[in-house]
Formats: sequence, C-alpha cells, structure tokens
Amino acid sequence: MTLCGEVATLKFYYAPWSRASGVLWLLEELGVPYEIEHVDIRADGGAPEGYRTIQPNKKVPAIDHDGVVVTERAAITIYLADAFPEAGLAPPTGDPMRAPYLTMNVYCDSVMDPCVAARVHGLGYGSNEYSFGLFDDMVAYLKRILTERPYAAGERFTAADTQLATAIGYTMNVLKALQPRPVFTAYLARIAERPAYRRYQKKDRDAAMCIPFFQTMFPDGPPAL
Repeated sequence: MTLCGEVATLKFYYAPWSRASGVLWLLEELGVPYEIEHVDIRADGGAPEGYRTIQPNKKVPAIDHDGVVVTERAAITIYLADAFPEAGLAPPTGDPMRAPYLTMNVYCDSVMDPCVAARVHGLGYGSNEYSFGLFDDMVAYLKRILTERPYAAGERFTAADTQLATAIGYTMNVLKALQPRPVFTAYLARIAERPAYRRYQKKDRDAAMCIPFFQTMFPDGPPAL
C-alpha cells in the first residue's frame, strides 16, 4: 500500500502493435507516470517463461500498480480509469453511460478480438459453435453503435474508446480484415484529434518498427493507423 505522500508505481507490460496498444493510449490519456516493461511476444517461443508469473498465458497487456497485478485488457482499462478518476474517463456508478461503457470494454475482449482472430486465420464456424459468435454480426453491431452515438459509450469520450478505436484501426488498416466503412473512418477521424492519441501512435509505431517482425512485414515503412 502506498503511504501518504508517496507516489504509486505503475509498471506496464507492453509489446507494440498488440492488444497492449490501447492501454498505452489510455495511460497517455490519464497523464500519470508509468514505466514500460517491454515483453517480446514475437520472439521464438513467445515471451520468456518467467513472464508467466505476471500473465499466465504470456500475453500482453498487464500492469503492476503499486504491487497489485492486473491482467486482461478490459479489466486493466476499467481498473485504471477508476483508479484515476480525475481524468474523467470512467462514467461513475449511476451514470447512464456506465452500462454501455462496461459493455463495450468487455465486448472488445470477449467478442471482437476472437471474431477478428477467427476471420484472419480462416476459421469457418456456425454462430452457436463458439461463444463469441459471428464476425459479420460483430461488424453489424459496431456499425449500429457508432451510427447511434459518436463514441463507444455515448456522447463523450471514455476509456472504452481507447480499446474500441485501437481494435478498429488495427483490424482495418493493418490486418485488412475489416472494410473501411464510412462509419468507422469517421469514428477514427474524431479520435485522431486527441493529443494523447497522437502521442501514443508515435510511441507505438516507433517501438513496432524497431522489431524485425514488423520491419519485414512493412519494408516501406509502417502503415497509418
């Protein structure tokens, strides 16, 4: 526990252009000090075995906030936005936006991410065969949500947007698994006006292009996200 007058330490386990990217952006939005611990998830054999003591499947992101370890992207996002309420990125309990905010955070992890992975790897399946359902249903839902409201949870930007926008941007512009529909490009254009977004984008892109995996994938330079 942090004593009065002490500054809590926040260590962020990170790999560029991964599910950790949205948490990097969130940390920039929060404006709090943090330390990056790079995890080489793209090395032969994946991340080092010792990393399992932090994340059991050797995945990113994870955080250690003053000795409290949190894993899973949705949990980290909700935890951090609640831990630093002065940033105003988490609708409080009782706010009508709280429910869609929580829903979208979890949806990005439990539905969108596996749907995209299945599509990219050519997995064919029926809706009831996997808990996350169909890719086309996921796309239709996101189109409806972003047509009905400008941001992930409603009329204002929240921490949920750091996860939804990074997922849409990466899936559309890097994986090429999502068509650049006007509703998605307009959403990303709104997001791109945020200074923290621009800071995170540069940090994430620069870190990615130091990795041989991405140097080989993008010999002419990184794509715009």
